[in-house]
Amino acid sequence: MTVVVGVDGAGRTHRLNQLALGAAGGSIRLSGADSPPELAARLDMAKKDGSLVVVDDAHRLGADTLRALAEAARSGLPMIIARRPTLTGPELAELDEAVATIGTVEQLAPLDVAEIADLIRDVLGRPGSAEQVADVLAASAGLPAIATALVEAPPGAVSPALVARVQRRLAVLDPAAARLARIQVLGLDLPDAVLAAAAGLALAELAGHQRDLRDAGLLVPGSERLVPAVAAAILAELPPAERRRSHDAVAQALAADGADPLVAAEQLRAAGVRSGPAAQLYRAAGERVRFSDPEAALAWFDDALDAGAEPAELLAGRAEAAALAGVRADLELDSDETRTDPAGATAAPPVEPDRDRLALVAGAVAARDGRADRAAQALLAAAGPGPLLAVPSLLATGYADRAAGAAGSGGPLALRRLAEASLAGLDPVAAVPLLIEAAETAERSNLTVVLPDTPHAIGAVVAVAAGDTGTAEHLLSRALAAGTGGPAGVDRHRLLLAWVRMRAGRYDTANAELRRVAALPLSGRDRILAAAIAAGIARRCGDIARLRDTWAGVEQVLARRTVELFQLEAVEELVVAAARLRQLQRIAPVLDELAAIVDRLGRPAAWLVTLGWVRLAVAIASDDENAAVNEPAAMAADMLAGTGPDGTRQRAQCQAAACWADVLRGRVDADAVWAATEALVAAQLPWEASRLAGQAAIRTAEPVVARRLLERARDVTVAEPSTDTRTDAGAAGLSERELEVARLVLAGRTHKEIGAQLYIAPKTVEHHVARIRTKLGATSRAEFVAALRSELDAHESTQS
Repeated sequence: MTVVVGVDGAGRTHRLNQLALGAAGGSIRLSGADSPPELAARLDMAKKDGSLVVVDDAHRLGADTLRALAEAARSGLPMIIARRPTLTGPELAELDEAVATIGTVEQLAPLDVAEIADLIRDVLGRPGSAEQVADVLAASAGLPAIATALVEAPPGAVSPALVARVQRRLAVLDPAAARLARIQVLGLDLPDAVLAAAAGLALAELAGHQRDLRDAGLLVPGSERLVPAVAAAILAELPPAERRRSHDAVAQALAADGADPLVAAEQLRAAGVRSGPAAQLYRAAGERVRFSDPEAALAWFDDALDAGAEPAELLAGRAEAAALAGVRADLELDSDETRTDPAGATAAPPVEPDRDRLALVAGAVAARDGRADRAAQALLAAAGPGPLLAVPSLLATGYADRAAGAAGSGGPLALRRLAEASLAGLDPVAAVPLLIEAAETAERSNLTVVLPDTPHAIGAVVAVAAGDTGTAEHLLSRALAAGTGGPAGVDRHRLLLAWVRMRAGRYDTANAELRRVAALPLSGRDRILAAAIAAGIARRCGDIARLRDTWAGVEQVLARRTVELFQLEAVEELVVAAARLRQLQRIAPVLDELAAIVDRLGRPAAWLVTLGWVRLAVAIASDDENAAVNEPAAMAADMLAGTGPDGTRQRAQCQAAACWADVLRGRVDADAVWAATEALVAAQLPWEASRLAGQAAIRTAEPVVARRLLERARDVTVAEPSTDTRTDAGAAGLSERELEVARLVLAGRTHKEIGAQLYIAPKTVEHHVARIRTKLGATSRAEFVAALRSELDAHESTQS
């Protein structure tokens, strides 16, 4: 007496045959085709003969037949039955109990690896490979009937026998269960409510239909997933239109259920769904992550477009994500355009894009392109927080009154703090703590607007102007750690970090940060900044070739004359580069525009002095001693007449400017120069301090003073940013100083440039070059250069 339980395809019939072979008195097989009298007669005969009664697919028998079999089993008639796992009614349960009470129950389990290997050998007549065994086991979930069909199928093809088997199973199932299978074939991990809705079922009906699929041998044992080979067979016979309907049903069910659009979209993307409802979920996913992960958002918007979404409804979100990712995107769409269907009839006009959001993005993009004036205009005309966002651009272009008016408009607290802090930027020392607060507030806020610039970036620029590079680095490090402003913001913060470190004399780390963004497509504003860093490093090491390359790359950007207040110090490096390259006519309009901005702002002392310092640097670089001598007096007057308190940095610059004037006149007061360099170092301008001391040493006629000032220059000098600064002696008997001169000669420097870098007079450089030529025995310039390169290469190899 045995009950064999298993899903379709688990081998119930095979197991019954094995058990029947062991029957001592033979066996008879019963089916639902017998009439009640015929069934009674066959059971009486089995009792007389002692035969075993074999009943396959007991779950398919009628109620009367099941009751008769149960009565016979209880009377002691030997019987084995096979059924599906689900007891479908009381009569089947009664028969099952009658047999199981006396006998045993066998639950058929999926085949394991060894059993699959035996099956393959039996079907093919030869052993299968380990890979084939594993593939068949995974695809069949260990169900023998499915495994057999897979082994018999041509390699790489969907088994025709399995397709036919699955079609038969679906045909006899309740249509709702078949719909459920066609939803599950998409392979999505859906909540029960969504799965039921997509299949057109009430939630209470779902479990019953899942049991039907399990009993039919379509689900992986112990799970609610379709057997992989079954899913492939269903897909093979599923028409594309029906598959699209299934996708639409899932998308609509997800949307109606209020599922997290990101989770829902990920499910649909995994299945490659392309439909109208799916397009809306992809769009919602893009909107969800456009500020937290703008690059992922762009991919979601692409999916939405591919799935049939209207381009206009994606425009604002895509523009925001693109701006944060540093990617160019269209910000305009012709709202009057109409569409025409294939028959030629005019369709409805396209969806109107979100113009307010697009206006905010357009303002931010204009600011990043270095067009602060256009940014301010666009943002002032925009709704929502547009006027607040316009405040930094208005101030930076010299319109403090309009900035103050815009700062009074409504908007999120983080943007109000940024506007207030930007207004205080006329006095950098006072603005720094406000910008720190604005940055902290922004970090705590969930802003959903593209910023023209972050409070961290503005804070760093203003902190440098206040001589506080420590705060500038702190703000930028926080921004980088938090990923503030998206990938484009990260690039800007890296550039600013390089700028801060270059100004503080930390050239190696500045170069490292600059290299990290070297291959990126930078905006106009950041191209100026990157060029300023490169020019600053080149100027500090006397690298005219690099200075020339840098100027060539940024000249066209500066030609737009779109500079603004917060770029003043960066522009200093570029205008000085232009002066060194004798391109003064190209930079005069830039300086004039900066001067006009400072004038419009009421001539605040901090920025007046900074502008004067730039003019002084240009005058020195272009050998305009008259301007260099006169500028310090103008700076001092500006300091006294300007609005706002004077800062440490500006006082140091005024003090140093006065010393420069004296030095250029040939009047070197060592104590005054020493004090000025102390002030410059305290103001985080070490290279400027070193250069002042070095030039004073060159111009004094007193050897003792010269040595003292040279020592001072070296004391405040940080490592030069040249490619090689080693000064070990050795090559051809060259001294350490001669090695330094030799390297710079090979680099193409003039005697004047070498003298400026090494703080020695050009005449002294000339003497060094003559001694080197004598030591190397060179009689021509070509021989001299070749001998220099050979000796230095030999020297470097001995040092490595």
